[in-house]
Amino acid sequence: MKKAVVVANGEFPSSTEALELLQQAAYLICCDGAISNLEKNNFLPNLIIGDLDSISENQKLRYGSIMIHNPDQETNDLTKSIRWCVANGFNSVDILAATGKREDHTIGNIALLSEYAQWLEVRIVTDYGVFTPILKTNTFKAFIGQQVSIFSLQPSLKLRSTNLKYPLHDLELRSWWMGTLNEALADQFTIAFDGQGEVIVFQNR
Repeated sequence: MKKAVVVANGEFPSSTEALELLQQAAYLICCDGAISNLEKNNFLPNLIIGDLDSISENQKLRYGSIMIHNPDQETNDLTKSIRWCVANGFNSVDILAATGKREDHTIGNIALLSEYAQWLEVRIVTDYGVFTPILKTNTFKAFIGQQVSIFSLQPSLKLRSTNLKYPLHDLELRSWWMGTLNEALADQFTIAFDGQGEVIVFQNR
Protein backbone atom coordinates (compact mmCIF):
# COMPACT_ATOMS: atom_id res chain seq x y z
CA MET A 1 0.00 0.00 0.00
CA LYS A 2 1.37 3.41 -1.00
CA LYS A 3 0.90 5.78 1.96
CA ALA A 4 1.30 9.51 2.50
CA VAL A 5 0.84 11.98 5.34
CA VAL A 6 -0.74 15.33 4.45
CA VAL A 7 -0.31 18.30 6.79
CA ALA A 8 -3.03 20.96 6.54
CA ASN A 9 -2.78 24.51 7.87
CA GLY A 10 -4.78 24.07 11.07
CA GLU A 11 -3.57 23.49 14.61
CA PHE A 12 -0.16 21.77 14.44
CA PRO A 13 -0.29 18.39 16.23
CA SER A 14 1.30 17.91 19.63
CA SER A 15 0.20 14.40 20.67
CA THR A 16 2.68 11.54 20.63
CA GLU A 17 0.59 9.54 18.15
CA ALA A 18 0.28 12.37 15.63
CA LEU A 19 3.94 13.35 15.87
CA GLU A 20 4.97 9.74 15.34
CA LEU A 21 2.98 9.73 12.09
CA LEU A 22 4.97 12.77 10.99
CA GLN A 23 8.30 11.26 11.98
CA GLN A 24 7.57 7.95 10.27
CA ALA A 25 5.93 9.34 7.12
CA ALA A 26 7.19 7.63 3.99
CA TYR A 27 5.98 10.63 1.98
CA LEU A 28 5.10 13.96 3.56
CA ILE A 29 2.91 16.50 1.75
CA CYS A 30 2.40 20.03 3.02
CA CYS A 31 -0.63 22.19 2.23
CA ASP A 32 0.61 25.65 1.31
CA GLY A 33 1.13 27.78 4.44
CA ALA A 34 1.57 24.77 6.73
CA ILE A 35 5.24 24.87 5.73
CA SER A 36 5.83 27.49 8.43
CA ASN A 37 4.66 25.10 11.15
CA LEU A 38 6.71 22.26 9.69
CA GLU A 39 9.80 24.48 9.68
CA LYS A 40 9.27 25.49 13.32
CA ASN A 41 9.09 21.81 14.27
CA ASN A 42 12.05 20.72 12.12
CA PHE A 43 10.14 18.70 9.53
CA LEU A 44 10.91 18.85 5.81
CA PRO A 45 8.13 17.86 3.37
CA ASN A 46 8.59 15.96 0.14
CA LEU A 47 6.07 18.23 -1.55
CA ILE A 48 4.19 21.51 -1.02
CA ILE A 49 0.83 21.89 -2.80
CA GLY A 50 -1.63 24.77 -3.02
CA ASP A 51 -2.32 28.18 -4.48
CA LEU A 52 0.81 29.33 -2.58
CA ASP A 53 -0.87 32.50 -1.32
CA SER A 54 0.33 31.82 2.24
CA ILE A 55 3.99 31.24 1.43
CA SER A 56 6.63 33.95 1.74
CA GLU A 57 9.00 34.85 -1.08
CA ASN A 58 11.90 33.41 0.91
CA GLN A 59 10.06 30.13 1.28
CA LYS A 60 9.28 30.07 -2.44
CA LEU A 61 12.99 30.42 -3.14
CA ARG A 62 13.94 27.81 -0.56
CA TYR A 63 11.37 25.20 -1.56
CA GLY A 64 10.78 26.01 -5.22
CA SER A 65 11.93 22.57 -6.39
CA ILE A 66 9.27 20.75 -4.36
CA MET A 67 6.35 23.14 -4.86
CA ILE A 68 3.28 22.52 -7.03
CA HIS A 69 1.24 25.63 -7.77
CA ASN A 70 -2.47 24.92 -8.17
CA PRO A 71 -4.45 28.18 -8.44
CA ASP A 72 -7.89 26.52 -8.59
CA GLN A 73 -10.19 28.54 -6.30
CA GLU A 74 -12.99 25.95 -6.40
CA THR A 75 -11.09 23.55 -4.12
CA ASN A 76 -9.11 24.06 -0.94
CA ASP A 77 -5.45 23.13 -0.56
CA LEU A 78 -6.29 19.92 1.30
CA THR A 79 -8.44 18.68 -1.59
CA LYS A 80 -5.69 19.64 -4.05
CA SER A 81 -3.25 17.52 -2.04
CA ILE A 82 -5.59 14.52 -1.86
CA ARG A 83 -6.28 14.69 -5.60
CA TRP A 84 -2.53 14.77 -6.26
CA CYS A 85 -2.13 11.66 -4.11
CA VAL A 86 -4.83 9.84 -6.08
CA ALA A 87 -3.30 10.86 -9.42
CA ASN A 88 0.10 9.61 -8.28
CA GLY A 89 -0.92 6.18 -7.08
CA PHE A 90 -1.28 6.70 -3.34
CA ASN A 91 -4.08 4.66 -1.79
CA SER A 92 -3.79 5.56 1.91
CA VAL A 93 -3.52 9.04 3.46
CA ASP A 94 -3.38 10.26 7.06
CA ILE A 95 -4.31 13.94 7.39
CA LEU A 96 -2.85 16.02 10.22
CA ALA A 97 -3.53 19.63 11.33
CA ALA A 98 -6.95 19.65 9.65
CA THR A 99 -8.73 20.88 12.80
CA GLY A 100 -8.30 23.80 15.18
CA LYS A 101 -7.84 27.51 14.48
CA ARG A 102 -10.85 28.33 12.26
CA GLU A 103 -13.92 26.27 13.10
CA ASP A 104 -15.44 26.70 9.63
CA HIS A 105 -12.34 25.11 8.10
CA THR A 106 -12.53 22.29 10.64
CA ILE A 107 -16.14 21.46 9.74
CA GLY A 108 -15.38 21.69 6.03
CA ASN A 109 -12.34 19.42 6.26
CA ILE A 110 -14.22 16.77 8.24
CA ALA A 111 -17.16 16.83 5.82
CA LEU A 112 -14.79 16.42 2.85
CA LEU A 113 -13.65 13.04 4.21
CA SER A 114 -16.63 11.29 2.63
CA GLU A 115 -15.65 12.65 -0.79
CA TYR A 116 -12.03 11.58 -0.32
CA ALA A 117 -13.14 8.10 0.81
CA GLN A 118 -14.50 7.46 -2.68
CA TRP A 119 -10.94 7.68 -4.00
CA LEU A 120 -8.68 6.17 -1.32
CA GLU A 121 -8.35 5.09 2.32
CA VAL A 122 -8.23 8.26 4.40
CA ARG A 123 -8.62 9.57 7.93
CA ILE A 124 -8.05 12.77 9.92
CA VAL A 125 -5.82 12.29 12.96
CA THR A 126 -6.06 14.91 15.73
CA ASP A 127 -4.49 15.26 19.16
CA TYR A 128 -7.65 13.75 20.63
CA GLY A 129 -8.63 10.98 18.25
CA VAL A 130 -9.36 9.92 14.68
CA PHE A 131 -12.11 10.75 12.16
CA THR A 132 -12.73 7.88 9.72
CA PRO A 133 -15.21 8.04 6.81
CA ILE A 134 -17.09 4.93 5.70
CA LEU A 135 -19.22 4.35 2.61
CA LYS A 136 -20.49 0.90 3.60
CA THR A 137 -20.80 -1.32 6.68
CA ASN A 138 -17.52 -1.34 8.59
CA THR A 139 -15.98 -2.88 11.72
CA PHE A 140 -13.60 -0.74 13.79
CA LYS A 141 -10.86 -1.75 16.20
CA ALA A 142 -11.49 -0.19 19.62
CA PHE A 143 -10.96 -0.64 23.35
CA ILE A 144 -13.53 -1.08 26.09
CA GLY A 145 -14.74 2.34 27.20
CA GLN A 146 -13.49 4.18 24.11
CA GLN A 147 -15.65 7.19 23.30
CA VAL A 148 -17.25 6.94 19.86
CA SER A 149 -19.28 9.50 17.90
CA ILE A 150 -21.11 8.81 14.65
CA PHE A 151 -22.06 11.46 12.09
CA SER A 152 -24.31 10.70 9.14
CA LEU A 153 -24.07 12.94 6.09
CA GLN A 154 -27.30 11.35 4.85
CA PRO A 155 -29.99 12.00 7.50
CA SER A 156 -32.36 9.35 6.10
CA LEU A 157 -29.73 6.57 6.29
CA LYS A 158 -30.80 3.86 8.77
CA LEU A 159 -27.84 2.87 10.96
CA ARG A 160 -27.30 -0.27 13.01
CA SER A 161 -24.48 -1.11 15.41
CA THR A 162 -22.90 -3.85 17.49
CA ASN A 163 -20.83 -3.52 20.69
CA LEU A 164 -21.83 0.06 21.47
CA LYS A 165 -23.26 1.16 24.83
CA TYR A 166 -26.15 2.92 23.09
CA PRO A 167 -27.04 0.58 20.21
CA LEU A 168 -28.36 1.85 16.91
CA HIS A 169 -31.43 -0.01 15.62
CA ASP A 170 -32.16 1.35 12.14
CA LEU A 171 -31.66 4.80 13.62
CA GLU A 172 -31.70 7.90 11.41
CA LEU A 173 -29.21 10.49 12.67
CA ARG A 174 -31.05 13.56 11.45
CA SER A 175 -28.82 15.97 13.35
CA TRP A 176 -25.07 15.74 13.96
CA TRP A 177 -25.41 15.73 17.76
CA MET A 178 -27.60 12.60 17.78
CA GLY A 179 -24.76 10.11 17.29
CA THR A 180 -22.25 11.65 19.69
CA LEU A 181 -20.92 10.36 23.02
CA ASN A 182 -21.39 6.64 22.49
CA GLU A 183 -19.00 4.08 23.96
CA ALA A 184 -17.33 0.86 22.82
CA LEU A 185 -18.16 -2.26 24.84
CA ALA A 186 -15.51 -4.50 23.29
CA ASP A 187 -12.26 -4.44 21.32
CA GLN A 188 -14.25 -3.84 18.15
CA PHE A 189 -17.60 -2.45 17.05
CA THR A 190 -19.57 -2.35 13.82
CA ILE A 191 -21.53 0.41 12.11
CA ALA A 192 -23.89 -1.11 9.55
CA PHE A 193 -26.32 0.14 6.92
CA ASP A 194 -27.79 -1.15 3.68
CA GLY A 195 -26.01 -0.36 0.43
CA GLN A 196 -23.89 2.77 0.14
CA GLY A 197 -23.89 5.71 2.53
CA GLU A 198 -21.75 8.52 3.90
CA VAL A 199 -20.89 8.23 7.58
CA ILE A 200 -17.99 9.64 9.60
CA VAL A 201 -16.91 7.95 12.84
CA PHE A 202 -14.82 9.66 15.53
CA GLN A 203 -12.88 7.54 18.02
CA ASN A 204 -11.37 9.25 21.04
CA ARG A 205 -7.99 8.09 22.34
